Amino acid sequence: MQIGFALPQFHRQAFDIARTAEFATAVEEAGAASLWVGDRNLAAVNPLVGYGGQGTTIPEELNPAADPFVLLGVAAAATRRVLLGSHVLIAPLYPPVQLARSLTTIDLISGGRLLPGFGIGWSPEEYQAAGLDFSRRGARMDELLDALEVLWTRDPAQYEGNQLSVPLHHSPLKPARRPRPPFYLGALSERALGRVARRGDGWLPLCVVPSYADIEGLLAQRSLIDRMAREAGRDPEAIDTVLRVNIDAGTATAQVADTIKRVHERTGIDHFMV
Repeated sequence: MQIGFALPQFHRQAFDIARTAEFATAVEEAGAASLWVGDRNLAAVNPLVGYGGQGTTIPEELNPAADPFVLLGVAAAATRRVLLGSHVLIAPLYPPVQLARSLTTIDLISGGRLLPGFGIGWSPEEYQAAGLDFSRRGARMDELLDALEVLWTRDPAQYEGNQLSVPLHHSPLKPARRPRPPFYLGALSERALGRVARRGDGWLPLCVVPSYADIEGLLAQRSLIDRMAREAGRDPEAIDTVLRVNIDAGTATAQVADTIKRVHERTGIDHFMV
């Protein structure tokens, strides 16, 4: 079983990010398998949509948020073994060339240890701040994956889609991971799970201990991914899973460990990000 941990990024930890390298080194030395960041460009004061797409409130813990790319770069330089992941970057918010360049740089610094995880997000205000249409974020994600495929594997590189356009340009600097870093995708809806089945090298589901540890739901979602992958001519076994384990305030460490053990035994998932 592989256990990973979130880098200090949100809430009170955001004000202590000067110790990111120290944290990353200590966690690696303790035996962790991976280190992770999330992504929050802003937390609206009066959100139209609440946290996770539910309600109309966002936890105050997300108000301060450090930059995920910088934190991964610091962790890459401070470690030698752990995988470095994002669970998840709100990828459609970023221009494809800049996203590819940032992730390429991190992957090269780390020697090929990057696990880039992408999602489409749930905050209309984040898309508004980026000058983008929130309602078209799914289609933009599909094009972004196509663009990254080109940018990471071709030189010269060029991409032309309905929403994204990258002119023909020199692109000699490639990630250390060949032919490209894997696409890990966050997904809950059937449409998003279908994207995992068709395009994903990995799936990034979520549970919350103890309030939302839905093992039957995880099994059902994975079954749907597997079926749609086979329909798309893909081997479901080629699609990895990393489960994000959020923790409700006041939860005992032993309860978290017990939940991880039960999920592992029931689902076969063997990589957890706490």
